Parts: sequence; structure tokens; C-alpha cells
Amino acid sequence: MSTHAIAPNQPPIFVDLSDLPSMDDLLGEDKSADYGEGKILTGKIVEKRDSGVVVDFGYKAEGIIPREEYEDFTMIEVGQEARAMLVTLEDEEYGMPLLSIERAIQQDRWDKFVKENVEGAVLTGNAKHRVKGGLIVDIGVDAFLPGSQIDIGPVRNLDEFVGNDLQIKILKINHDRRNIVISRRELLEEEKARKRSAILTDILPGQLRQGVVKNITDFGAFIDLSGLDGLLHITDMSWGRIAHPSEVVSIGDELETVILDVDRDKERVSLGLKQKSPDPWENVEGRYPSGTRIKGRVVNIMPYGAFVEIEEGIEGLVHVSEMSWTRRVTRASDVLQVNEEIEVVVLEIQKQQKKISLGLRQTMENPWEVVARKYPPGSRVAGRVRNMTSYGAFVEIQPEIDGMVHVSDMSWTRKINNPAEMVKKGEEVEAIVLNVDADQRRISLGIKQLTTDPWSNIEEYFKLDQMVKGTVTKVTSFGAFVTLEHDIDGLIHVSQISDDRVDKIKDVLEVGSEIDARVIKVDTNERRVGLSLKPGRAASQQVNRAPDLKPGTDLGSMEDFFGKSHDA
Repeated sequence: MSTHAIAPNQPPIFVDLSDLPSMDDLLGEDKSADYGEGKILTGKIVEKRDSGVVVDFGYKAEGIIPREEYEDFTMIEVGQEARAMLVTLEDEEYGMPLLSIERAIQQDRWDKFVKENVEGAVLTGNAKHRVKGGLIVDIGVDAFLPGSQIDIGPVRNLDEFVGNDLQIKILKINHDRRNIVISRRELLEEEKARKRSAILTDILPGQLRQGVVKNITDFGAFIDLSGLDGLLHITDMSWGRIAHPSEVVSIGDELETVILDVDRDKERVSLGLKQKSPDPWENVEGRYPSGTRIKGRVVNIMPYGAFVEIEEGIEGLVHVSEMSWTRRVTRASDVLQVNEEIEVVVLEIQKQQKKISLGLRQTMENPWEVVARKYPPGSRVAGRVRNMTSYGAFVEIQPEIDGMVHVSDMSWTRKINNPAEMVKKGEEVEAIVLNVDADQRRISLGIKQLTTDPWSNIEEYFKLDQMVKGTVTKVTSFGAFVTLEHDIDGLIHVSQISDDRVDKIKDVLEVGSEIDARVIKVDTNERRVGLSLKPGRAASQQVNRAPDLKPGTDLGSMEDFFGKSHDA
């Protein structure tokens, strides 16, 4: 704009300048809206520097494209056209607008991709690299494949997929953030569903099907039948005993199994492996008749017995009662161990219940039969008192073979209420074999039979009115017991102590004192000898009863002596 001189006294001239362009208009800054960050611009290279090329793209300031944006920077010349994206209007490093060719290319790709593809589309991409939580897959643009969407099952190593081409499905396109989430798992599940449906249409019980072991649990294994999972239960893996499915199968194993049952509504299939071979119990009675001697392996031990596998799928029980002829076995583990190889005898077969009774002791000679031959009745034996009960003593006559001496066979003359009166535990004794019952495993012994019964010749030892010596061994309310010659007990009834009344016998007789007494009765039937301390008088002519005593009260009984008596 120029100025002109105004003549004096001439009125001023007013000029309207509102229609004239401003400096900003002249510089083009009113076009700043066309140069927003993210815009793709086209310009010319006006300068080439070591750091990059300077581009005039019509803005008030020139921009720079970094050297790294070019694959071969030496081929770039001033004057060439450049198409790039405006990253920022003022870069801190370069102090001028920053442009990017690569980002422009990516934007072009993005625009082309979203124009040609929608959510749900199925594509093939290459897994470029691993990131936190998944993979970056190149499907024309970079897309995120979450780890949970890579496979149907858990993926332990994402690196195995890097560099591989993957078929994927677009789950979500976010236009604002320019990101895409994809899934491989959905395609796998859809394919599996198609296969599962096809298999369920054709599969029938009794068919043989190939599969791969995909999972193992405590109760069985899941087999992938090319898209349909079937359960191979532990009980259908083997006719024999197994503790865990891993003993038979491993993950990844390829198996041929038998279809046992199909539930199409619930899409469940039961499989069998042992059914491929015959049931070993079918002809078990023909292969193992009673009395057969066979070898087997101990596979399990319970307190009551041991289970022995005699062939795969066939087990028998050796009960504790069939483990030893002589020992009382209370726990099977005291005799056998798991995996021990043993020889047994078949005792009984119950095919319907799939039970076999086996015997271990039957493989050895019955020692009770040996004892029966070795020690006929009347044989003299010696042994150690191993145990005692209230009714007798057990004497070990050879290792693990005991005979019992009943209290009634310990003395000819005394009533023994407890074996401790005659023997002690651990004591060596001699005895006579009275009877051997091999079937019941019992041997009856007698100690008193080592000597002659003195009552068989009692009349030679004691006669009526005969004076005898003895020792007082017991004082009761009704009389005193005296041990005589030949270990025979006699009784002095209270009425035979004195002609005078005796209130307390212990005031007259003491245990351990030696006395002279007169025989007044010898009863061989009751095995009793009656004595008297009264002055001598004419003896009764009756052998079995004294003239001045009442039967049953004069002599007392051995039961009175040991059980019902009390000190006077």
C-alpha cells in the first residue's frame, strides 16, 4: 500500500482496506487445517542432508524425512516427488515438521484393508513376532492374536508359532485406534465341531477307532477321535490291575480303541482298550482247576490277605489263614511283599464273582501231618513252655508246633486250677503225647502220664487204721488238708481233730506243720483219703467209707480245697 500527499484545504479521502488480503493469507497459514498430524501429503525434495531429505510440501515451513525411511538413501535426488505422512508439525530433534514415508504406506494399507475386509472374515497371515499376551500377525496390516485365541488348549510356548502362516478370523476392527484383534482358536473350534458332528453321525458301539491321547486324569484318559473326545476309563484299559492310567497310556500316544457306548445328546463316547482282547475269565476254570500249582506276583496287600496276579487280568486272594500251617498270621504284610514272586495252589474258583482263592501253605508239606507220624500217642516229648492260659500250658515240641497240657493232665492227685501251680513260662518240661489231630492242628499232651497213677495201687500205700505222716498244706473252715506219701492229699475233718469241740482249726493246726494221723477212709472212686487225729479206735471194715463221717462232709473236695475254702 502506498501513500499520496493531500492538498491543503482538501477534505480527506477514506479507502476501504477490508477486502485486501492479510499477511497470513499471503503466507498461506489459513490452510493450516490441511496440514494436520496424520495427514498424507505430497511435496518435492528441495535439499538432501546427512540426516535426511528436506521436503517442500506447501506449508509455511519445510519438513524432513529421516534418512532411515529410505532403503537406499544414495539413490535419492533433489527435485524428486515425495509422498509421506505428517507425523508432527515441530519435531524436537529436527526443529521442523517430521514426515514419514513408512507411515504413509501403512495408512494406505490400513485404508485398503478395512475397505476390503470386515469382522468375521477368514484370512491367512504370518506370525511376525511375540508381544506381551500374544503374537503380532501380518494379515496385510499388523493384527494382534491373543495367547488365549491361538489354540483350543493352553499354549505353553508362543515362539513355536513365530514365522508360521496361520489361518485366522477377524474378531474386532477398531477404526479409531487402528488395531485389529484376530483368533485362530475360533476356526479350530468350528472345524472340530464339524468333525464332531460328522463322527457322531457315523459312530456306533463295537467299532474300532483311532485316536490320540490328549489328557490323562486319575480316573482315565481323554482320547481325541479326530474332533470328538472319548473317555477311556481306567477300568477299561486293562484286564489286569493298574493303579493309574499313566501306567498304560501317555499324552500323545496313538491308540486304536473300541467304541463301548455313544450318547449323542450329550456328545459323550465311552471307549475301551482291554475289550480288544478276550476276557481272561472266560475259561479260567479249565486253565486253573482246583489243586493246580502256579506261580504269580503279589500286586496288592491288605491286612486280611494278599492279591496275586497269576496272569494279566486274573488275580487271586491268598487269605492270611492260608499262609502258614503253624503261625497265626494277623497281617499279610508280615509274610509277603508287593511285587514278590511266589508259588501258590488254586483252592477254589468263583467265576461269576471273578474270585479265586489261593493257598500259600499248600505248597509246603503240612507239618501237622509230619508230627502225627513222628509222635504217635504215647510218645515222650520235651519242649519249652511257650505260653499259658487259665486252662493249660502250651509246650513247643518243635519250631512253631505247640502241644497243650490241660490242667487236668498235670497231676494224678491234685486238682490244678491254674497251670502256674505246676509249670512256669520258659521252663523246659517233658510230656507224653496223648493225641494228635492234624486236621484241627491240635496236639494233646500230658505231664501226669509220665508217672503211674498212684491211685491204681492206693490200697498198697494206705490201709484203714494205718498211722501215716504228712504235712499240713491248707486249713479251711471244715478241716485241714495234709500231703501224704506219693503226693496224695488227705483230709482231716474238723470232727476228727479232737474229742473236744474245736472252734478254730488254725488254733490247733498250722500250715507247714508235720503230723501223724490215722487213716480212717480210702475212697478209690472219689480218690479221697480220710484222716483222723483222735485216739485210736476200731477201724471200719468198709473200704470206701469211714463209720463215723457223713458222705460228702467228712473229707471235703478238691474244689473246696482250691476254690471255696477260707481260713478258719
